[in-house]
Amino acid sequence: MSQYKLALFADDYQFYIQDENIDGNLSHAWTDDAVERLLAVAPGTVGIGTVRNVEVPVTIAVLEREPVLEADKFDQIVECSIEVESGAIVAAGCTDYFPDAARLIVVGGIDQRVIRQ
Repeated sequence: MSQYKLALFADDYQFYIQDENIDGNLSHAWTDDAVERLLAVAPGTVGIGTVRNVEVPVTIAVLEREPVLEADKFDQIVECSIEVESGAIVAAGCTDYFPDAARLIVVGGIDQRVIRQ
């Protein structure tokens, strides 16, 4: 397991992770249901909603298998997968400058699970 701890600016109450080679357009993914769940997905991109629009702590865990979670330790759990063909995940706030955003190296072509606490 690889684990990354970041602090991202959640401008507009969101941040995203995406395959480095994907354009990351979530404009149609933020449906009413996605806003309620605080999770929007599009090919190669995951948008994570937040309850505040300031810097937020983010932990991204890259796992080889589904984790065993103790649900009572979390306020909310949402799950999704992301296909990362490029081998690099970009993690950024929606107003961050993409070339300067954090990059996490992962094994390309394998579904990775991202857990938000």
